Amino acid sequence: MSKKGTASAWICLAVVAGLFTYMGMVMGAANMLNTIMKTAHDLLLNTVFYLMGICVITGALGKLFVEFGVVALIEKVLKPLMKPLFNLPGVASLGAVMTFLSDNPAIITLTKDKRFASYFKKYQYISLTNFGTAFGMGLIVIIFMISEGFFIEPLVGLFGAFTGCIVTTRLMQRFVVKAYPSYKEEEVVSVEELEALNAEPEHVEDKSAFLRTLNALLDGGKNGVEVGLAIIPGVLIISTLVMMLTFGTDAAGAYTGAAYQGTELLPWLANKVDWLFKGLFGFNDPHQIAFPITALGAVGAALSLVPNFLAQGWLDGNAIAVFTAIGMCWSGFLSTHTAMLDSLGYRELTGKAILSHTIGGLVAAITAHWVMALITLII
Repeated sequence: MSKKGTASAWICLAVVAGLFTYMGMVMGAANMLNTIMKTAHDLLLNTVFYLMGICVITGALGKLFVEFGVVALIEKVLKPLMKPLFNLPGVASLGAVMTFLSDNPAIITLTKDKRFASYFKKYQYISLTNFGTAFGMGLIVIIFMISEGFFIEPLVGLFGAFTGCIVTTRLMQRFVVKAYPSYKEEEVVSVEELEALNAEPEHVEDKSAFLRTLNALLDGGKNGVEVGLAIIPGVLIISTLVMMLTFGTDAAGAYTGAAYQGTELLPWLANKVDWLFKGLFGFNDPHQIAFPITALGAVGAALSLVPNFLAQGWLDGNAIAVFTAIGMCWSGFLSTHTAMLDSLGYRELTGKAILSHTIGGLVAAITAHWVMALITLII
């Protein structure tokens, strides 16, 4: 093993040992281990399967929209907005709709289609990673928030995510052009490649409306199950850790090893700079900072925090709007951007993409907060 590898191993051991030693000293080793297992088990049964149900329904609905041209209709409506707002060709609106109905990687599926890619300059093509991520799992996030009893707030969050998307997309384009000026004029697909694609015959399979509907619902539902399974590691690992750093003792002030107990480290840290989070996001409870931290890695895991936060009385309408905005715009981008840019062939630009998207997510949250403040003032 190299010196660098040895150093990484020691650092990893130190971080893991330090984290578990800290929680064990506060909660007691036996209580800590029981809480980890019981929290993960409860999240699996009562949160993951609930989210999977939403994923199946929204997946089926999204596939049905694709099959019968609803997505194409929405794309035509949104197309005029692409150039003035995002500096992207009109066809990019299809990517926004697809990621909104499913998840971040849907934009990569589209970019692999050379006909789709032929509309873009290289700097625009690379920025699709940021553009698509800002709408990832949007329908799932909004429906989840509505199912928790909110309606106006998720729509305000959607507007915030839209604003954040403009910022992250255009910022990424500026970074790419600054690093590679030639990309501003270079086409993604050459003229020769495009001519070869246009020469290929298209095959259209004729099916009845009933069969198309059935296939769309089943295929979409199957995709929803895959998304539901994909969020399990994030929810069980990230959410369990975040909750144990967010929640405290039971009502009697003791640690019993029950689910959803913890050390309250994150609220303690947030209290030190509560003026910052209150000014930017309107957060009125330090526990709320756990949601954006979790959304960095997995928005499904972040959503799993909401029911317990509501039960504790830690959330209000403003927090739901901000959570929706930052949850949609970030949607676990730290865990997907590297793979997405790698699949496009521009791994070296990952740092710029992450910086752009961090700023875009903050803008989304701030926008949602101030729109909610305006609505509250008017009402």
